[in-house]
Amino acid sequence: MNFADYLILILYFTGMAGIGIWAMRQVKAQEDYFMGGRKFGKLFQTFAAFGAGTGSADPVNTARGTFANGMSGMWGVMYWLFVTPIYWISAVWYRRMRCLTLGDWFAERYESKSIGAAYAVFGCFYYMVYGAMLFTAIGKVAVPLMGPELFGLSTGLVLIPIVALIVIVYGVLGGVTAAYWTDLIQGICIILLSILLIPFGLNAVVDKFGQEGDRWTDGFRVMHEQLPESTFTILGGTASSEFPLYAIVVIVIMNMIGIVLTPHFIVTGGGTAKSEHDARVGLVTGNFIKRFCTIGWVVTALIVLTLFSSQPELIADPDQAWGVATKELLGPLGIGLVGLMLACLLAAMMSSVDCYMLVCSALVVRNIYVPFVKEDAGEKECLTLGRITGAIVVIGAVVGALLVDDMFAILKQTWIVPMTFAALFWVGMFWRRATTRAGWVTVIFCVLSFFILPRAIPAISPGLRSNDAYLAVTEIIETKVERDAAPFDVAAGKAGTVGEKITEVTKTGGKSIYWSGGVKEEEGVIRGEGTFRFDMIIYDKVLGLNLIKAQNALLSTLDLPFKIIAPFLMMILVSLFTQPNSKKALDRLYVKMKTPVDPDPESDAREIDVSYARPDRFDDQKLLPNSDWEFQRPTKMDVWGFVACFGICFAIIGIVLWVASIGA
Repeated sequence: MNFADYLILILYFTGMAGIGIWAMRQVKAQEDYFMGGRKFGKLFQTFAAFGAGTGSADPVNTARGTFANGMSGMWGVMYWLFVTPIYWISAVWYRRMRCLTLGDWFAERYESKSIGAAYAVFGCFYYMVYGAMLFTAIGKVAVPLMGPELFGLSTGLVLIPIVALIVIVYGVLGGVTAAYWTDLIQGICIILLSILLIPFGLNAVVDKFGQEGDRWTDGFRVMHEQLPESTFTILGGTASSEFPLYAIVVIVIMNMIGIVLTPHFIVTGGGTAKSEHDARVGLVTGNFIKRFCTIGWVVTALIVLTLFSSQPELIADPDQAWGVATKELLGPLGIGLVGLMLACLLAAMMSSVDCYMLVCSALVVRNIYVPFVKEDAGEKECLTLGRITGAIVVIGAVVGALLVDDMFAILKQTWIVPMTFAALFWVGMFWRRATTRAGWVTVIFCVLSFFILPRAIPAISPGLRSNDAYLAVTEIIETKVERDAAPFDVAAGKAGTVGEKITEVTKTGGKSIYWSGGVKEEEGVIRGEGTFRFDMIIYDKVLGLNLIKAQNALLSTLDLPFKIIAPFLMMILVSLFTQPNSKKALDRLYVKMKTPVDPDPESDAREIDVSYARPDRFDDQKLLPNSDWEFQRPTKMDVWGFVACFGICFAIIGIVLWVASIGA
């Protein structure tokens, strides 16, 4: 990086901090700080959803996935695509909740301040994990650009705290208003990030592998000549792919269930919008913009694969693919584009972390401090505590980033953690019979089975690690495919001439069935490493599945169904045998959720009073009258918006297929 690059970074940091100082003057109360006064229209809601949903990890994970799996690696980020139609429906929920946090909603639904506090703890833990992934991504990109060390320390150890400090300054000072203004600017930076490398990369591909007279637009054809055709298959083109169709389906289902109850959706999902329609349009549009950006990340990753697939640092750590591409393609120009790219990646990270920080602040203030420490806490006191809490959450994410280096491992944890409260949210949203005791049993069950038992079982019984019954690994399968040699085969020394018949050998398998860290032999003793995957006993011993024959992707996917299904079964079964919640509290909650939002706060308050006085006001809209189920008949806006969103999803897949075919 040169002077121009560092100048761009300094200007960017200064601008973000300045917005925070400006926005601080508008913060008078908790609703101003945590919700921005619920005054935002479609534009700000769009870029808030886009910014909060697009982190620095997304382009890095896409590049890593594509480098390792070809275009099917895009599903490491694109799996959210088919979740988007649900947002058209859920955005209305967040606005009608009329809460400052989702913890408020849980406390109201289950008549339990303790459940609200438990949700607050979950939210802070979740965002520290997710934030750690975003900070880790910045470190992965910065190492190729700045070198492994700055000022005698590792690059990540220097850069990550600096970035965290800037986020704390503008987010802590200005609250959601500052976050939304910076998200608007940062959203434009993210879009720029998504396309910046493509023309330079295609030109480099043509210069290196093209024919005389080729232009940069011929780069797509050259990539097809240089890479195996399986690289351009979007559904698991090889046996070793991480994303076959069944894995994508399970991941989509899991995230469809889990994402709607993540704490930031009460803010960017619609709670800060002026109206229900603004909430819907903003949430859906912001997330669709991200899907289009993902296509740009995939194209960039294909360019990286074509140009740099033999570089040792990428073979050792594919997470560095984006940073290597930036250094090699933009660095030689010396006009500040490297600094611009790093600023854009910082924008992607900061636009997410600022939102998460504020949400955690609200959770701690609203659902822990006020209910359990000081019920009469004033606005100034709550704002001060919120700012301190936000800083602590960001610091926790920084510590996590410095301790954990595996991006994909962190990503998978972010799929699993929300399932702790998923059943409480979904069952409680639509079934009156869901009870407080069932909620507690479900949360405790999830914490034990997802996080504690896999670590505690081998700690309590160390001999389990060397027990032959749990040392099985999947069968190693060798696949041979005969094909004509391409130019990249000649360049790699696999063939003498283009068109020569070569045999490609792929080996898969050898993955431990019961141990997350695999099976290793030391001093003649074979031991399982990592956590114990006890849920594999259900498939192996109970259902009798032959897991030894399973592909690696199938074995990884089998981790997920138990975590999806078991919490819902637990919640429903325990609810049937425990005391129902009070009818009065349930009537108030459900009628509030059915009352359309009036953008004028005073008119909206009057409508809520009418609904509280007549809790049966909207019972004629129930799909199942005189039952405990609170499903409502969908409106035309619900149906046509949902259908249109699905149509856009398939249109985006069509664009991806078209991109894959360019130059074929």
